[in-house]
Amino acid sequence: MRILIVGGGTGGTIVANNLARRLAGEIRHGGVRITMLSASDRHMYQPGLLYVAFGQMMPDELYRKQQSLLESSIELHIDPVEEFLLDQKRVKTAGGHTHEYDILVIATGSRIVPEEIPGLAEGGETFYSEAGAVKMFKALRAFQEGTVAVVVGVPHKCPIAPIEVTFALHDYFTSRGIRDKVEIKYHYPIGRIHTIENVAKWALPEFERMGIRYETLFNLKEVDAKKQIVYSEEGTETGYDLLVAIPPHRGMEVIERQSLGTGGWIPTDRRQLKMEGHDDVYVVGDTTNLPVSKTGSAAHFEAEVIAQNIASEVKIGAPVCEYDGKVYCFIETGYDSATYAMFNYENPPELKAPNKAMHWFKTSYNKMYWTSVRGLL
Repeated sequence: MRILIVGGGTGGTIVANNLARRLAGEIRHGGVRITMLSASDRHMYQPGLLYVAFGQMMPDELYRKQQSLLESSIELHIDPVEEFLLDQKRVKTAGGHTHEYDILVIATGSRIVPEEIPGLAEGGETFYSEAGAVKMFKALRAFQEGTVAVVVGVPHKCPIAPIEVTFALHDYFTSRGIRDKVEIKYHYPIGRIHTIENVAKWALPEFERMGIRYETLFNLKEVDAKKQIVYSEEGTETGYDLLVAIPPHRGMEVIERQSLGTGGWIPTDRRQLKMEGHDDVYVVGDTTNLPVSKTGSAAHFEAEVIAQNIASEVKIGAPVCEYDGKVYCFIETGYDSATYAMFNYENPPELKAPNKAMHWFKTSYNKMYWTSVRGLL
C-alpha cells in the first residue's frame, strides 16, 4: 500500500505521523510505504506571525526542520507537485519525478493574494508572511499618531485574525502611552463585525469598551496608497495613516491550474474528507472547501480522522469514523488575556469572558505546537 501525502504543513504532517504509528507493523513488514512531498524543508508555525508583527516573537522561533518533525519511517522529498494525474493514481513533481500511490492525501494549503485588490500590496501592512510581519512591526514602531484602519479581504484563513489584530493594536498603542493619539477603525465585509454571529455579539461590546470604531458592509475594492484612502465595493471610502490588512486568500496554484477546485479549494465530502468523485483521495486543512475555519485546529482534527480512516482501510478495508466539523480557536484579546471558541457543524461557539489563564495557555501552546504537529498531543 503506497500512501502519498502532498504538503508538509500542519494537516499533512499530523496525517503522516499518525499513520506511521498506527501502521508501524505494516511499514516494518513492507506492506505499507508512506511518502511526503513538501515544497520546503522548513515547517512554519504560522500563528506566530501575529506575535512577530507586535515584537513578541522573533522570526527564527517560528521554524523547525520538517524532517525533525516526522517519524523516521516516513520518506520525505523536498519536491513540490506540479501535476496531479488522479485518473492514473500518480503525481509529477517540479524535480521531474513521478510518484505513484494507492491512497493520496492533498494538504497543499493556501496562499495570500493581496494583488487581487489594486493597491493593497503597496498600501497595506499584513502579518501573513514572515517578511510582512517584520515590515508591519517596523511600521508600528515608527507610528506616533493618526488613524489605523483595519480592512479585511475575503476569503481568508484564520477567521478570528481581524478581531485579534484589532485587540492587539489597542494594547500595543496603550503600552506605548499613545492610545489617545491613535484612532483605530475596523472594517468588515458583512453586516456585523464577524462572520460567526456569537463572535460578533461577544466582540462588539469589547470594541466599544476600547473605543474602537467600526464599519460593516465594507468590501475591499481598491487602495490608493498615495492618497491613503481605501475604497469599498459599496461606494464608501475611509482614510488612513496606517493600513493593516487581512489579505484575501486562494488555494495553491497547482490546484487552480488543474481546475481541481474553484478558487483553489478542492470539493471535499464534509464527513469522510474525501475529494468528491475520488474515493482514493483525501483532502485536509486549508485545501478543502469545507464550511469550517481555515485554521490549524481544523486541520488537526481533520488529520486525525483521515489517519484513523486510512489506517482502518489498510487493516479492515473500511473507514471507521467521520469528521463532525470540530474547530477550537484561541482568541487573543490583547497582551495578557484570551478566550476561545469551540464549535462544529451543528453547534455554534459560546464564548467565555477573556482571562489571563487562557492567555498563558495560548502562549504555552506556542511551544507545545511542535509536539502537537508530531501527533503526540
